[in-house]
Amino acid sequence: MSTEELINELAVKVDGKKDSKDVLIFTLSTCMWCKKCKRWLNDRDVKYQYVDVDKIQYSQKAKILEYLKENYQSRISYPFMVCDGETVVGYDPNKYEELLNKEGGTD
Repeated sequence: MSTEELINELAVKVDGKKDSKDVLIFTLSTCMWCKKCKRWLNDRDVKYQYVDVDKIQYSQKAKILEYLKENYQSRISYPFMVCDGETVVGYDPNKYEELLNKEGGTD
């Protein structure tokens, strides 16, 4: 199974009316900033997927972290958002807004 398939299998899908962007976040279930990120997306009715990396098997976590480092950036911190291939590390609502409204945004 490829890492993309693994992520797709593990990801929890959250429905929303604003679905023009492919939004995936990697979070920790106990992280206050991760909860704020999810709430920010929910409050704006954004469709997204998330993986709580602290709730998956160690081997799966290692594979996903390696994938993120190889494909996006070496600094992994949570929440880690991938929006149409662009990343935001940490809780940054201004950056989320910028990515979601880029070219045809979520409205």
